[in-house]
Amino acid sequence: MANTELIAALRDADAVQFGEFELSHGGTSDYYVDKYLFETDPRCLKLIAEAFAELVEDDEKLAGVALGAVPLVAATAVETEKPYVIARKKAKEYGTAKRIEGALEEGEEVVVLEDIATTGQSAVDAVEALRDAGAVVDRVIVVVDRQEGADELLAEHDIELQSLLTAEDLLADAGR
Repeated sequence: MANTELIAALRDADAVQFGEFELSHGGTSDYYVDKYLFETDPRCLKLIAEAFAELVEDDEKLAGVALGAVPLVAATAVETEKPYVIARKKAKEYGTAKRIEGALEEGEEVVVLEDIATTGQSAVDAVEALRDAGAVVDRVIVVVDRQEGADELLAEHDIELQSLLTAEDLLADAGR
């Protein structure tokens, strides 16, 4: 059952837009989910953190993919009182030059929180970086699965994809 309150909140924040949009992987779409509109809206952020918290296991540390998922993982950390780490797309070129920011112990179980999954490549990249750093990661939870192949790609890397909403949920009865 779709989270109707979250769907309404995303729509109220104008995070679901219709038109012609280019996506980060180079494809186009007739709808766009603007993560920055829902991640900067307190109501959306609270609902997302609460929903993520219900799915996080007791023994899992949280991880967020920079930059988009950082507000989501931070809000979920407050909701669950769990620490988190941030997975960068690439190691920074100054300071400690880390790809994973925050305290991470070898063998820790980690769940990755992400905003939107389209192809799933950014989630796979984050999981691989965390695994390279010694984490045990087998699950990614996203706010919206656009249902464009992320589930299949993650499965190829032994990663389960869970979503709060799917594109089908979000677009149902959208009045367009």
